[in-house]
Amino acid sequence: MSQIESLFVTRLYRAALAEHGKSIDTAELEASCLSIADDDEAGQDWCEENNYPGYTSYASLTDLGWRFSIFNDLVEALDKHVAAFVEDLDFDLGDKKITLDSLWINILSPGGVHTSHLHPHSVISGTTYVTMPEGTSAIKFEDPRSAMMMAAPVRKKDARPELRNFIYATPEVGEVLLWESWLRHEVPLNMAEEERISVSFNYSWN
Repeated sequence: MSQIESLFVTRLYRAALAEHGKSIDTAELEASCLSIADDDEAGQDWCEENNYPGYTSYASLTDLGWRFSIFNDLVEALDKHVAAFVEDLDFDLGDKKITLDSLWINILSPGGVHTSHLHPHSVISGTTYVTMPEGTSAIKFEDPRSAMMMAAPVRKKDARPELRNFIYATPEVGEVLLWESWLRHEVPLNMAEEERISVSFNYSWN
């Protein structure tokens, strides 16, 4: 009898940020992100020099928790989600741990995009969503299998999710998404008339 099974599964973790503990006040988090963006001249300069459509603290700040304590609360919540995801992935960590490596703010302007990329030198990456205006961008994940580059037919429009070349996830405010850092992803054109605010992060094994 013939048998067909799925191999080499790519996992995507999605949950409410408050699922493993106290809730995070998204209004306070939004105000904190906007305040930092207004004050961070180095980050503003980096965004202008690199044609980043909005603001990110990625290249300028490493002390968000010192600036606003709500980021410390956020990290406490994220640690619990990452621990749950690591357990699901069946990692053998040995005598090392998966720990936060970096945390940064993203404010995507209307009409802005964040082109396809991955996160080298980390193990788990993710984003939690602070504002998601109506019509704003989903996050787009790319099939990592090299076979998609071969001379194969395109998939049917109603193909099963695990067979598609791209998957779009539309998160809600207060949700967190986690994935392994090698998974290529992007944020398509922000069609909303308002800014899309999120906080992204990397966890490393050390």
